[in-house]
Amino acid sequence: MSDGTISSGWDVLDDSHAALRTAVRAVPADGWHLPTPCERWTVTQVLQHAVGDQLGFAAALTGEPGPDFDPFDPSGRLEGVDPTAFLEDALTRSAKAWAAADRDAAEVPVPVPPHKLPPWSGAAACGLDAAVHAWDIATATGRPSPLTPELARPLLKVARKIVEPLRAYGAYAPALPPTQSDDATATLLRYLGRDPHWSTA
Repeated sequence: MSDGTISSGWDVLDDSHAALRTAVRAVPADGWHLPTPCERWTVTQVLQHAVGDQLGFAAALTGEPGPDFDPFDPSGRLEGVDPTAFLEDALTRSAKAWAAADRDAAEVPVPVPPHKLPPWSGAAACGLDAAVHAWDIATATGRPSPLTPELARPLLKVARKIVEPLRAYGAYAPALPPTQSDDATATLLRYLGRDPHWSTA
C-alpha cells in the first residue's frame, strides 16, 4: 500500500482495514470517551475490542499468542498508549497472517464459529469485524462513514454465514427490520443490529 501499511492481498480485508485505520486516525483528542452504537461502550472500548479481534484472527491462523486482554471486556483506558500505533500493530499482524494463508486450502482456522471457513470467507469475516467497528467509531465521532456500499456487499455475504451463532454470545444485537430506502451499507448495518441513522442525540 502506498502509505507504507501492510497488505494482506485480500481486497475486502484490506479495504476493511483501511476503513478502520481512517476512522481511528480521525478521532479527535476529546473523542475517546464518547458513546458509540455499541451499547455501553465508548470509542476507546470499541477500538480495544477491534484490536483484540484482529489479533485473535491472526493468532488462529499462525498459532502465535492472541490479545493479552479480553476483547469482550475492554477497559476503556489507554493511558500511555498511542491509539494509532496500538491499532497498526494489530492490523499489521492480521495482514501478515492472511497474506501467508493458503488460498487453495479447503478451510482455514478462524476464532469465531464455526471456527473454520473457506479462505475468502475467513478473510472477509476478519474484514467484517474491522469495517463495522470503523463505522461505529466514525459515527460516534461525527465523521463520514468509511463503510461504503461497495464494501458492504461482500461483507453482508459473509455476515449471513457467521453472525447468527454469534448473536447467542451477545456479539451482535438482533437484526433490525430493513426499509425500502436502505442501500447496501444500511442493509448490512441493520442485519448486524445497528441503526444506520444512529447518533449521540
